[in-house]
Amino acid sequence: MAEADPVRLRDRIDTGPRFTEHDAIRLNRMFRGSDTREMLRAVIADGLAGDMAVVSSFGAESAVLLHLVAEVDPALPVLFLDTGKHFAETLTYRDTLASRFGLTALRILSPDPADLSQRDETGLRWSYDPDGCCEIRKVRPLARALAGLDATITGRKAFQAQTRANLPRFELDTSDGHGRLKINPLIDWTAEDIARHFTAHDLPPHPLVEQGYPSIGCSPCTSKVAPGEDPRSGRWKGWDKTECGIHTDGATSDLPPGYEPFL
Repeated sequence: MAEADPVRLRDRIDTGPRFTEHDAIRLNRMFRGSDTREMLRAVIADGLAGDMAVVSSFGAESAVLLHLVAEVDPALPVLFLDTGKHFAETLTYRDTLASRFGLTALRILSPDPADLSQRDETGLRWSYDPDGCCEIRKVRPLARALAGLDATITGRKAFQAQTRANLPRFELDTSDGHGRLKINPLIDWTAEDIARHFTAHDLPPHPLVEQGYPSIGCSPCTSKVAPGEDPRSGRWKGWDKTECGIHTDGATSDLPPGYEPFL
């Protein structure tokens, strides 16, 4: 009997990890040197990673990944965390890109009202506890949405920050014990590659980029960046913080009893 392919969609009654570290290593080897489009077609259209969604901030460079994904399947779910703290320009840009690319499964995730009333009643938690604010407004809502998924696609790139410099295309997300794959199609793209793709496909830029915001998150925690600085140095300026927590294995994912994912 032939050996079973370790990269497969697990039966939904399987309570063990959907993927293992071996699966991530195997996929990285399988697509080593492959074109990004080729890899996305195989992963999305051929179902190599099971049920998945794109996680997008609709930030400075998001148009590139969303454009590439839409070429393969514009009906793939795209998850956007509406924290209640975004720049108005980001919300407008989100709707512009969704319309431009024909994204038919945009899912807007919001914080739990109970969490906000209990832990951020004034809406100012970002000013004294940015980690706690991200936990309430990003980490928990995303964890609930990912409960039924096998993989997520992110727009992370190695050049953005030192913390992302050595990330692989495929990695294992063990934050909730389910062994979900995290796929980084653009991890080896340079800033020049991104710029060329914008130009070649006439993609609309985020309106805040030309104002000095190369990395865009929530408005209270995003500052302008001087030329030559790390593109993400304007995020949580003055704090010992470089990530919001949704890309950290230690992120909290406590879900309410009996929670049913909507995807």
